[in-house]
Amino acid sequence: MAAQENITLAVFCGSKSGNNPIYSADVSLLGQLLGQNGFDIVYGGSHKGLMGDLANHALAHGSRVTGVLPEVLLEWEHQHQGLTDLIITKDMHERKRIMYQKGAAGIVLPGGFGTLDEMFEMLTWNQLSIHNKKIYLLNSGGFYDHLIAHMESLESNGFLYDPVWDRLSNCKDATELIEKLVVDLKKS
Repeated sequence: MAAQENITLAVFCGSKSGNNPIYSADVSLLGQLLGQNGFDIVYGGSHKGLMGDLANHALAHGSRVTGVLPEVLLEWEHQHQGLTDLIITKDMHERKRIMYQKGAAGIVLPGGFGTLDEMFEMLTWNQLSIHNKKIYLLNSGGFYDHLIAHMESLESNGFLYDPVWDRLSNCKDATELIEKLVVDLKKS
């Protein structure tokens, strides 16, 4: 019997670590668990911040890790030198498109404006039936509580076509997220 090929996930997160050590701890554990459970990742390509934590731990635990970095960010985000593969794109739009195409699902970790842009574009594309990929939100230490409340307000005020939780899965920690991934994506 042939071994099952790893599933690749698009992961969006910050190139900074944030102020709460739980962000780095959860992201590092997630990288480890992804590798141990047969998931590969495609992510932003940096060695800094949460991006670096994710890539380093995923690589150390058997994941193939592909970075996608636009030319304009080569110096800014300091490309990771130890990746399985690095794709250089002409701009941010091409970066997102490649990441969406390569990932069977999306994972959103703590991050800044870029991470939010990527999450909302993926949600919008899902809503418009450009893709129908599951999206998982890692709400480490309640990082996304305010955003979750706002998204629920969008729904209650009639601005969403479907319930927010039909498109997004909220996970309180890395262990809950990996359990959902295994159930949702590794079904026999």
